[in-house]
Amino acid sequence: MVLHIDTPLLQSRPLSQLRNKTVWLKMDALQPAGSFKTRGIGAACEAAVRQGKTRLLSSSGGNAGLAVAYAGRMLGVPVTVVVPESTTERARALIAEQGAEVIVHGASWQEANVLVQGMIDATSAFVHPFDDPVVWAGHATMIDEVVRSGARFDGVVLSVGGGGLLSGVAEGLRRNGLENVPIITVETTGAASLAGAARAGRRIELDAIRSIAVTLGAKMVSEDAFQLTQTRDVRCAEVSDFAAVDACVRFLDDHRVLVEPACGASLAVIYGDYPDLLAGIEAPLVVVCGGSTSTLEQILGWHRDLAEGR
Repeated sequence: MVLHIDTPLLQSRPLSQLRNKTVWLKMDALQPAGSFKTRGIGAACEAAVRQGKTRLLSSSGGNAGLAVAYAGRMLGVPVTVVVPESTTERARALIAEQGAEVIVHGASWQEANVLVQGMIDATSAFVHPFDDPVVWAGHATMIDEVVRSGARFDGVVLSVGGGGLLSGVAEGLRRNGLENVPIITVETTGAASLAGAARAGRRIELDAIRSIAVTLGAKMVSEDAFQLTQTRDVRCAEVSDFAAVDACVRFLDDHRVLVEPACGASLAVIYGDYPDLLAGIEAPLVVVCGGSTSTLEQILGWHRDLAEGR
């Protein structure tokens, strides 16, 4: 059973005109569980069940847990997801709607992850939300699909939390002979563990997540994600919470799809003016990674409050 779907690839007329470039959108917000996580997380869940595991465990800020819950329901195995206190009520409800047990613990993903590690036994599988080669290989299928379509792109723009999407896209580019295509990684200020690591030349751990984009809330990125910043053309960017939310609002107007701030971060690079990041790139591919864990009411409320605080 393959749990993810081939998602639409759109050439965005509004964004192409705005930036005077050919802007492609890989619409993974339309995956069954609402984000790109369905790809790699689904693959990891399938592998665990094939190995005879009868329960799936996850620690998540939202989207990974939702993907595990969806996979577990489709595969017919029980799921427990530990989420931090920062996870929205909407995300918790969506995970529970898939039939999973939801446990709330800790201020960030790291604390939730410590708790779930103590729950692992011989019959259960822990599905890591971002640091697993099986997960990366699953995420890489989005690049396979774009290449099969014949679309020509010369850069990829994506959001970074723990780094699983970055590792997956890098794998997808490599296996399609596109290692030299630059990757623009985007985080919100207050959750920028990859950008901080790239500046420091080593992985760093943030003392806390200070962003409304809680699904980007890994205080330290994976080693693989960090190494990619040292070995290939990875351009790390930070945008404000307001820029991320404003991009969500503008994207809803332009494309009639609601995404969450974690996804709005990558869209903000296109809606904003970041010529250095896009230098030499005429046809960026933007991964529209997800949006199921935020409501329109939340997005508009954040937009109003952040605008007033500027």
